Amino acid sequence: MSEHREIDVDFQGAAQAVCAHQIDGFVVDPGPESSAQTLMTALGDEQPRGVLLTHIHLDHAGAAGALVRRWPELEVWVHHRGAKHIIDPSRLVASATRIYGDAMQRLWGEIVPVPEANVRILDDAGAADGLRWAWTPGHASHHVAYLHEASGIAFAGDVAGVRIGAGPILPPTPPPDIDVGAWHASIDLLEHWDPDALAITHYGTFTDVAEHLSTLHGELDRWAQVARREDEAGFEREIRRALAGTTEEHSYLKAMPPNTLYGGLARYWTNMDTSEST
Repeated sequence: MSEHREIDVDFQGAAQAVCAHQIDGFVVDPGPESSAQTLMTALGDEQPRGVLLTHIHLDHAGAAGALVRRWPELEVWVHHRGAKHIIDPSRLVASATRIYGDAMQRLWGEIVPVPEANVRILDDAGAADGLRWAWTPGHASHHVAYLHEASGIAFAGDVAGVRIGAGPILPPTPPPDIDVGAWHASIDLLEHWDPDALAITHYGTFTDVAEHLSTLHGELDRWAQVARREDEAGFEREIRRALAGTTEEHSYLKAMPPNTLYGGLARYWTNMDTSEST
């Protein structure tokens, strides 16, 4: 099996909140820029072969520009729907600032643009350098997953959910792109790949792939229905109740803050109701 390493970037001082994966020299989802120094220390002086982004959310991709500034020849892979936002992150930063306000710098650090010459723009499906990728929307409209063919590991970002230690499998559902139907289809795609393991950003690598994905299908529907019947406060209360008492509660709260999750599903249901009424 090809060498695979998990790098805990120590996001906000929390262990097992954000994991950058390394496989054959590629770095998958380097995490936020606020944790970039931890990642760079772990990587050492040797330039990675490339950076593979599953999507451009700041907890996954925020450090990409900082890595390119450190290694100016470094190539960054990203889906074509997200590419413009790492080349010019101004709209991404403005949107995040509306959500996080004064905490923006503390949480995410400096969002450094990635020069267009360093960006490898991915189609909806393809293969290169021992990797296969496919468009996997549901969590984000620009999300992709990667299959490392020699090891059989699928690097699935957030479309395979959040699972920390012995804690529950949960779908992270921030706005604006949550699409429950598309997410189920993306889980089906991962199942069709039949990988030997799932590598996720929050947090780690799991070999019980079929059970994990089956559980995620159910949990996605469960939390969609909670958002359907509850208001924002009620939804957050239910999430916190699901995490209360687990050993990994602190890490979950950093990886998927409960106050950020309702909006994505609420927007999804609003869009569904609008489409059904027209």
